[in-house]
Amino acid sequence: MKFKIIDVATRAGVAPATVSRVLNDSSKVTPKTRDKVMKIINELGYQPNAAAKNLRSQKTMTIGVIVPDISNSYFSEVIKGIENIAYSKKYKVVICDTENNEEKELEFLNLLTTRTIDGVIMVAPMLANEVILQIADNGYAIGIVGKQIDHDRIPCIVTDNVKFSMKVISHLVELGHREIAFINGSAHAVDSYDRLEGYLKALREHHIPFRPELIEIGNFNETGGYEAIHRLFAKKIPFTAVYSANDEMALGVYRACSELGIQIPMQLAVVGVDNNRISKYITPPLSTVNQPKYTMGALLVEKLIDMMNENEYAENRVFKVDSELLIRGSSDFKKNGQESLK
Repeated sequence: MKFKIIDVATRAGVAPATVSRVLNDSSKVTPKTRDKVMKIINELGYQPNAAAKNLRSQKTMTIGVIVPDISNSYFSEVIKGIENIAYSKKYKVVICDTENNEEKELEFLNLLTTRTIDGVIMVAPMLANEVILQIADNGYAIGIVGKQIDHDRIPCIVTDNVKFSMKVISHLVELGHREIAFINGSAHAVDSYDRLEGYLKALREHHIPFRPELIEIGNFNETGGYEAIHRLFAKKIPFTAVYSANDEMALGVYRACSELGIQIPMQLAVVGVDNNRISKYITPPLSTVNQPKYTMGALLVEKLIDMMNENEYAENRVFKVDSELLIRGSSDFKKNGQESLK
């Protein structure tokens, strides 16, 4: 049986970070703890991945950033935070755009194993956790933005999608809306599951029956949002507000409403997510959830670089940042007996 560092840590009753320090002869470990860990290492016959360790010493001073869609301003803001901090620490950044293709994402991730890059940051990854974990288990440096993966060598930074989605729905309910449509992102994105969960929880809290026909998929892009809202209109079912899981899809909603002569927010309230730059300049300005995108990228790359340079496991590896609901003209209108759209 091939044992992993987590097995040693569990048997010794210490954190994986402590085992790593013992293996790297760190002065931070007490002699008593070192002896206990070494005893378990010898009992299990644990062998560190020497090949991966040797490869890690051959630095390229380059970090890869894998994103689903570089044209989406959410990702460009995250990248800006990553690039600025990386540059200050003498690292170069290579941008890898998967175009929402899992095969491309895996190809880019495998750049780690060829030592083309020292580490990789995956923003909203599509790959199954098991695939990412397998590569991390071999000692390669991976960081995640927008998703939490439980591994002692993968720093992650996330926002509470469920919590802010509940705030969005509660805001709309307070304005008098009870028929609230939801345009979600892509079926395989963790953000989509969490934002849907927040939508459903808020409906239950406000005793509003769930109507599955009020949900459509927009694939996190403007065209998808445009097509999704048209599908909702085509169903001839009543709704007075729409929660869009990102601002890009909300722009598609705006375009459709403009073509159909539907007034926002008097006939349809709209709320998005991300606070893209254009959101405050369109008419009316879009109510949206502000996520600290630059900060998320900057903090994550700083933690990843620290981990790579110290060759130690991150004690603090999961970071949660707060989001803020920005109420603007697209929803700032109290519903008072207005008719539902059909």
